[in-house]
Amino acid sequence: MTHKHNQLAKETSPYLLQHADNPVHWYPWGEQALQLAIELDKPILLSIGYSACHWCHVMAHESFEDDATAQQMNDHFINIKVDREERPDLDKIYQLAHQLLTGRGGGWPLTLFLMPHDQTPFFAGTYFPPRPRHGLRSFSDILAAVHAAYIERRDQIQQQNQSLLSQLESLSFPLAQYTELNALPFELLSRQLLAQYDARYGGFGPRPKFPHPYTLERCLRQASLYGSNTHAETLQAGLQTARQMARGGLFDHIGGGFCRYSTDDQWMIPHFEKMLYDNAQLLALYVWAQQLAPDYYFACAIRQSADWVMTEMQAPAGGYYSAQDADSEGEEGKYYVWNGEQTTALLDQDQAELFNHSYGLDRAANFEGQWYPHTFVDIAQLAERLDRSAADIQQQLDRAKNTLYQQRIKRIHPGTDDKILTAWNALMIRAMNLAARTLQQPAYAASAHKALAYLRQCHWVDQRLLATSKDGKAHLNAYLDDYAYLLQAVIDALQNKWDNELFDWSKQIADCMLDLFEDKDRGGFYFTSSDHEQLIMRSKSFTDDAMPSGNGVAASALQTLGLLCGDTRYLESAEKTLQAAAPDIQQHPVYYSALLNALDTYLHPATIIILRGEIEAMQDWQQQVFRHYLPDVMCFAIPGDTRIPPELAVKKAHTETVCAYICEGMSCREALTELADFKAYIAARLTPLKDG
Repeated sequence: MTHKHNQLAKETSPYLLQHADNPVHWYPWGEQALQLAIELDKPILLSIGYSACHWCHVMAHESFEDDATAQQMNDHFINIKVDREERPDLDKIYQLAHQLLTGRGGGWPLTLFLMPHDQTPFFAGTYFPPRPRHGLRSFSDILAAVHAAYIERRDQIQQQNQSLLSQLESLSFPLAQYTELNALPFELLSRQLLAQYDARYGGFGPRPKFPHPYTLERCLRQASLYGSNTHAETLQAGLQTARQMARGGLFDHIGGGFCRYSTDDQWMIPHFEKMLYDNAQLLALYVWAQQLAPDYYFACAIRQSADWVMTEMQAPAGGYYSAQDADSEGEEGKYYVWNGEQTTALLDQDQAELFNHSYGLDRAANFEGQWYPHTFVDIAQLAERLDRSAADIQQQLDRAKNTLYQQRIKRIHPGTDDKILTAWNALMIRAMNLAARTLQQPAYAASAHKALAYLRQCHWVDQRLLATSKDGKAHLNAYLDDYAYLLQAVIDALQNKWDNELFDWSKQIADCMLDLFEDKDRGGFYFTSSDHEQLIMRSKSFTDDAMPSGNGVAASALQTLGLLCGDTRYLESAEKTLQAAAPDIQQHPVYYSALLNALDTYLHPATIIILRGEIEAMQDWQQQVFRHYLPDVMCFAIPGDTRIPPELAVKKAHTETVCAYICEGMSCREALTELADFKAYIAARLTPLKDG
């Protein structure tokens, strides 16, 4: 039954559509609801969540599906439901407001009450239960108290709001101060990370443990680029954490892909939702880890995650879906659990014994009376104990996992959020292209190409990006992350296969980002465009959260593009961004991994290699670069018969041989025409710089 006052039925967000049948008079964020709040003089109840969020579902079932609670909401408030994945601009602002109002970090579901005339929040919380428990007041009590406060103490609320707006303003525009850009934050970052490192199980800080892939990437980059004992320890911490995550239950050993976080210290039992952005960053991380320290569990993480993306997360039209739920049949994790009897019935005796022993099904149950696979015995230990080759055991386990997967897909599957987000797709496109060229897997590149073509066709409209689409219908102004991540992905895709139209598109994306988002006075980029709807603040953030900082990715991508095409506008914009963030980076580098990547490129400008020649002949040359972990080297192969862009016109093709043009930052070396000389050059690059 659809409630006629519920306005969500025509939305594209699967999360909003989940609430279209609630008795609550929900509105999407927009002019209709905001104007109605003013006309009726009712505060706005703003509820922010997302489709794969377990506690969002719980609160929906307990409160938003309850007629009495809905009546209370409808009588006293204008109720607005927001998908935080479609509207990260609203989520960023109101998460920050929640922190200022409560003194605590937020999360989802996020519940706020806003003044009708300017949308300033005056009360905030996250999940509220239907009855008082665990120190939380009931949602019904909260509704009554907020309504009474709005009627009886409006002057006090207005005074509080002025203070809140002042704090938001000061956070948006901190006092500018000049700070020298140098390598000091890298050493401080290593010390900060090692102080938090869990040497027993890997990871940083206590449970719940999140993967923090961009932080782990810094662990890999620092030792590779800067040497020193401290960075070497950081590298080992990063590799060990990656190994523990890949062996543990954060990784789905049967179907591939990583869950959002671990509920315990040992990475054993996850919160089972799978997010595209986590998996994109982790896929890239494991490719780099495999380049540095080849490992069976790294290889499994790469192969199975890429297969999961192509099989379960790619739309027929090309784009990648956003997330998979934690729940199926109303129970979290039900889709993923096994017992020894099930596996023994499906596998032959040798495979069953190997699988059950390797993944802990012959031990005590580890998840609500069931078994969730988690590596208990390492392959190397198993091979030594059984006097069998590791390769033989790996082969048997891979076959067992495939058999179990074929059986598992017959179960009732968790829901999939099938909206397609520009930023998240860009992260996965980059990761799939990286995996494709590093591991020489053309299927991965084909998947990435299909997704990129979809974004270009559906999300790039009138020289502007749109943020999201569903069923081919795209809408909403794109955000900084959309432009920055896509710029990085397009430049990266050119390493797999040069395309002049893609190269031109990268410059269009960059120019649009500079025009619409750059803070020309203070440096850096706002999260929303200059023509975005006016909200209570225009945020500009440099920190990473679950995804890398848009400012950090923008600064990295602009430097690469500037070095590639020789346009100093891009380099200057990146430098201004780094300068704007420098005071914060110097003090707390652990929150700024994406900007530290850009700082790397600023202090030691990236090497751009342009190869010219026959396509097949250039492949051997490219593989000299791609097989190694060289985060500061990019290699583009432009066929000799391709029309060369004007910016690269001096990189002429030779008829008889491959020619390698190498520019280290703004200094270019003599071109190389012998493969042996090119191999020697790359080998020399593998020796890290010492102490910055």
